[in-house]
Order: sequence, then structure tokens, then C-alpha cells
Amino acid sequence: MTSINIRFIAASLLAAACIASAHGQVPPINAAASVNGLIITNDMVEQGIKTALAQGQKDSPDLRNAVLSRLIEVSLLAQQADKDGLANSDKANSQLALMRQNYLAELELSNYLAQHPVTDEDVKAEYDREIASLGPRGEIVQYKVSDIAVATEAEAEAALARIKKGEPFAKVASSVSLAPNKKDGGAIGWIQAGQTLPQIASVLTTLSKGQVSPEPIKMPEGYYLVKLEDKKTSKPPTFEAAKTAIRAGLIQKRQYDYLTQIRQNANIVVQ
Repeated sequence: MTSINIRFIAASLLAAACIASAHGQVPPINAAASVNGLIITNDMVEQGIKTALAQGQKDSPDLRNAVLSRLIEVSLLAQQADKDGLANSDKANSQLALMRQNYLAELELSNYLAQHPVTDEDVKAEYDREIASLGPRGEIVQYKVSDIAVATEAEAEAALARIKKGEPFAKVASSVSLAPNKKDGGAIGWIQAGQTLPQIASVLTTLSKGQVSPEPIKMPEGYYLVKLEDKKTSKPPTFEAAKTAIRAGLIQKRQYDYLTQIRQNANIVVQ
């Protein structure tokens, strides 16, 4: 069967449980399948297809069958877990609450971006601004970067201490980083300073090749260490070649600015 990573399954099944409860045993028009009365909607299947396509898979009847089959399998296992009394355990409740929060957080960001979209005009204006900032030589600077992301300043300081003692950055990243790229030793690849967040960019531009940020970089979601693996200059790409990366950077910045605004208006108490 085609390998599919479907992060939305748990949240989708929670929603499906509500649908099944509301409709009894009669599947709604939008149902793709019914598993012991629990509805799997076509919307859930389409979300699975969307996730698979984003991972590079090709849309096909086989893929759609695989997505639906996986949703059915997970529904069966979830129902069995409920029968076995696992659904009301403290561990299950904590994980389900966390999944719900993560899903709602992603939903809120998507909703915000839908209401405040990055337009083609925004992308072109940013491209023009970046070209103007290159100076008379008209060259762009690219940085080959690796990073380590941890939750607390103490963890970041401990990781930095290991690196200062001679332990390879990639090894430390693989053992402590919370970012998905930990499996690659924290490698990010080539980026421009404007494609990352200001806190990181301001440090990155001061580093020499092979140097690690001298202290942890505080971010809203934790603390970062960055290493400049290499640095190069090149002629700027055309607008057509650059617009996808620019749009992604603007979206990331817009999300960050929105989150910063929410944090400023929140009452946060760290125990």
C-alpha cells in the first residue's frame, strides 16, 4: 500500500464521531464510508489526498483508495481502543487535547492568511525591495545554515556547551533538537537572510563560516542555535524564479507577526 502520513486523522475522527452521533446510522451525503456508524467524510479523504500530494505523490485511484483504506483502519483501531477502555486514560486525554490544540492552531493560521493573503503585488514589492537592497554590485548573499531548536534557555545553553567542548553541531542537533530536520543533523540548506525571521537573520549575518551563534536566540516558541556552514554570493534570480520562495517567506513573516500580536495581548504565566 502507498505510504501516507496523515497528521489530521485523529482530529478528523473526533469530528467524525460528532457527525455520527448527530446522524445516527444514516450516512450523510458527504460520507465516503461508514465504519460501525462512524462517518468518514469525503472532506477527510480530500485532505488526505492534499497531504499526500504535498509529499510528492501523484493523484490516482490507487492513492485515493489507499487514503480511504488508511482512514478506515485508523477508525477501526480507534473504536477498538475505546472498547478496551483506553480512550478515557490520562495519556489519551492529554494527547487528544494536544492534537485538538494543534489542529485549531493550524486552522486559525489558515483562517488568518485567508483573510490577510499575501498578494502578487506584495511578492513583487518584496522582490523589488530585495533587489534595491543589494547595492551597486547587485549580488545576493546566501547562507548555508544548520540549526538546533529546543524549548528552554537552559537546554540551549547545555547544547551550546557541548558544541564548545568540540562535539559536532550535527551530533548535538540529532540528539536534542525538536525540529524535524534533527534527522539531518539540523541542516536547513541555502537561504537568504530575508527568508528567515529577524532574530535569526540578525545573528546569521554576523557569523563567519563554521561559526555557531555565541548565545541562544530567543524565539516565541523556544530557543535556537544556528551554525553558518558556508556562505556565497551570486547574481539575483529573476522575479519568476524567486517569487515562490519570496511568497513563502512573506507568509512565514505574516504568521509570525500575527502570533506576536496575540502574545502581546495574552496573560501568560510560566510555572
